[in-house]
Amino acid sequence: MGMKLKIGEREEALGYKGGFRFEDTAEGIGVREKDARFSGPLLVEGTLENLGGSFRIAGEIRAVRALVCDRCLAEAEVPECYPFTEDFSRRDEAPDAEENSFGDDGIDLVPLVRDTVLAALPIRNLCRPDCKGLCPKCGADLNQGDCGCDREAVDLRLEVLKNLLNDEPDRS
Repeated sequence: MGMKLKIGEREEALGYKGGFRFEDTAEGIGVREKDARFSGPLLVEGTLENLGGSFRIAGEIRAVRALVCDRCLAEAEVPECYPFTEDFSRRDEAPDAEENSFGDDGIDLVPLVRDTVLAALPIRNLCRPDCKGLCPKCGADLNQGDCGCDREAVDLRLEVLKNLLNDEPDRS
């Protein structure tokens, strides 16, 4: 699809501020399924502002990420929002090679959107922040209710340490 912001006469309009909106798939911006799966398109909305010599692009990416929870193994779809703000200078005026730049064809947002999405992905996939996970004894989903297992049992290899604490005299 492409996400290109045309600059044209906006470069001469100091203080110009206008909105934009793009929709694309994760594959369309270069996010592979092994990195993250999304249900439906990624919606990119924001503003382009002429700061005089550079343009500021600010906005957010909204998407629904499909995942398997790392704690309870349930499949879930989690709505997420990834904010971004970046400044861009004309390519021939950008002194630093690492600075964002644009040419006569405008500003391509695909690298910015891809990098924002990938950087915002969590280390752990959770169906919800308070997910209780699975019982380590019987494998029951603890989000559905308590299974009744005694999860306080101590590993037999550590039983000696528990007894040590119980045999220790009170030092108060």
